[in-house]
Amino acid sequence: MTIVKLNKLLDKVNRLVFVSGNFNVIHPGHLRLLNFAAECGDFLVVGVNKDKAPGVLVPEHLRLQGVQSINIVDFAFLLEDSVENFINEYKPHYVVKGKEYENCFNQELLFVKKYGGKLLFGSGEVRFSSLDLLNAELSSNNNFYANKLDHFVSRHSLSKFKLVEYIKRFSSLKIVLVGDLIVDEYINCDPLGMSQEDPTIVVTPIKNELFLGGSAIVAAHAKGLGAQVRYFSAVGQDDSATFARQALQELGIDASLVVDETRPTTLKQRFRARGKTLLRVSHLRQHEIREELILKLKNNIVSALKDCDLLVFSDFNYGVLPQSLVNDLVAFCNENDVPMVADSQSSSQMGDISRFQDMLLITPTEHEARLSVRENNSSLTVLSEHLHAKSNAKYVFITLGSEGLFIHTTQINSTSWVNDQLPAFNSAPTDVSGAGDCLLICASMALVVGANIWESGFLGSIAAACQVSRIGNLPLTVDEIIHELIR
Repeated sequence: MTIVKLNKLLDKVNRLVFVSGNFNVIHPGHLRLLNFAAECGDFLVVGVNKDKAPGVLVPEHLRLQGVQSINIVDFAFLLEDSVENFINEYKPHYVVKGKEYENCFNQELLFVKKYGGKLLFGSGEVRFSSLDLLNAELSSNNNFYANKLDHFVSRHSLSKFKLVEYIKRFSSLKIVLVGDLIVDEYINCDPLGMSQEDPTIVVTPIKNELFLGGSAIVAAHAKGLGAQVRYFSAVGQDDSATFARQALQELGIDASLVVDETRPTTLKQRFRARGKTLLRVSHLRQHEIREELILKLKNNIVSALKDCDLLVFSDFNYGVLPQSLVNDLVAFCNENDVPMVADSQSSSQMGDISRFQDMLLITPTEHEARLSVRENNSSLTVLSEHLHAKSNAKYVFITLGSEGLFIHTTQINSTSWVNDQLPAFNSAPTDVSGAGDCLLICASMALVVGANIWESGFLGSIAAACQVSRIGNLPLTVDEIIHELIR
């Protein structure tokens, strides 16, 4: 019946494109590949492997439904026969595979050459955002995200009771956190209009608010979630440093802040009007802190690590974490079995998350991951594997903004999950600042108290959703996470 239907659909097709695979979970990497394939011809057919195929983890009817829900796919079916037999019978103009197969032996090539077809490899362009595709699916199926979330919970057997128990264990943790302190200033304005002299928007400030940012807010999140926190960073001699010290003290965080007179405390200003950010201004220096300050930080941190459950590197590439300090702390933690996690934010071409070796977890954005391994075209799966190999991290989370979270771990056996994706829990964020910080600290704390990687990713995603629902960086609380979890 399926083949008969396909034959009828192909009567007026000029350029048939064929893609096949398991499609255990439809993630942005798949959507980019399928978009690339759709642009190669005028009719895209996708063959979904049967349950007996190697690497299949999800029942075939669910995998087929997932592919059929994608608007750019013209026809999807279960592959009852081999890929080669389908190619022989339908002779597609293009057979498309992921770029990771480009340097491998591909059986399909022998068949497409016989009739003049082509085998193409592509992962979709990085600059193409699969959010466009996700939005298209959302408009045609309001349950798209809800179904993805339900399937994730089901296939990893998540229990709300167990997740709540992990959160309650956070209060037993002693955390050491080191990184770049930032003060965020939100300047709310009334728009007055356009200048008559030149095309400039004119506003008048009506309210200023200061928030802890950078690694300081990560420390605040850890404290808000119940942990004891020792925090280490550097500041200048200015009003921003005074604010930061006072705010950290009020939160009950044991902070050790060395003073570097050669640099100001990093201050980031956001000018906002009517709920939108008009302009961002950063007051900062990016050179490394002085050698004597590096040594002072190292000695103080090593002392704190002797009674610690977790070391968190929160790096913004503003000079507080020079490689020498990172290497010394990593060596000490490896010798004393202290788990480590890291995030290294790179808005330019400077950062490299892989410089933090042997981490339990790293949480780069896709841009940061590609910057680290110097790969612009590989799929998310291959990107994660290469980053894992370069950094020797046990777990890799690649954050995808509105597209959610891609989770990568090592394969234990043929029936184990290696990659999976969570959709963004909050599809209408108020302020996206700080989402990655919340993900990092909540997921890391969950891992240390016994959660597996899927449970940790789920809890971290809830924390990120809580953060983006409000303006400014405010510390997370246990009650917030539990409320979102059980509602």
